[in-house]
Amino acid sequence: MSHLKRHLNPATVISCIALFVALGGAAYAVSPLGNKAVKTKNLANGSVNTLKLRSGAVTTLKIRNGAVTGPKIAPGAVGATQIANGAVRSAALGGGVVTEGKLKNGAVTETKLFNSAVTNSKIGPNAVATGKIADGAVTSAKLAPTFLGQLVKNVSYVTKSSESNANELKIVVVECPTGKQVISGGGVIHGFISPNVAITESAPVPVNADNKRTSWTVTARAFKVEPEEWSVEAHAICAEF
Repeated sequence: MSHLKRHLNPATVISCIALFVALGGAAYAVSPLGNKAVKTKNLANGSVNTLKLRSGAVTTLKIRNGAVTGPKIAPGAVGATQIANGAVRSAALGGGVVTEGKLKNGAVTETKLFNSAVTNSKIGPNAVATGKIADGAVTSAKLAPTFLGQLVKNVSYVTKSSESNANELKIVVVECPTGKQVISGGGVIHGFISPNVAITESAPVPVNADNKRTSWTVTARAFKVEPEEWSVEAHAICAEF
């Protein structure tokens, strides 16, 4: 005992304590960690990087709502194959997000449009041209009741008769008033009524220099060798367009 006391001094005691502490710390460090032993507060900022994540470790359930924002997505990372059918809803899109440049040609089909989605305010001036209207699409039910009144204005009826005589051929041309065009017409025979006298032509006169029809012509002929006196009267319906 006296021999041990001769070798104990402050330096030796401190060395021994340091050795015991070191051995104890090392034993603690290599001991296995229990489940959930490493908590969020034990991780330094930035300590878990991409290389530390196992493939498939970050699933949909692990991502907080709203955590993946636009700046977090690399250009071109989300393609058509990465988007599930019905995943992109109109409520999730901000105003002006989907511009014309973002839409593929032919991407917006009839089945993609809501009923009544294309309203008058959505149609640009001159967007509905003749080529966009199917044959027979504009029926009378689609026209306003006042349409014909707007199309045809200031209707007038004009008549003109030939002389009453025994000539075998009579031609009467009735002219519309200035500024009007003929829209219909006809003729009637007066005097000698017989199967031997008949109207052979009743039609608008060929177009004039202004590419408009402004008169109606009626031609009648007597086929009897000794005809009696007769006349022909022409009628024209004229209007402004």
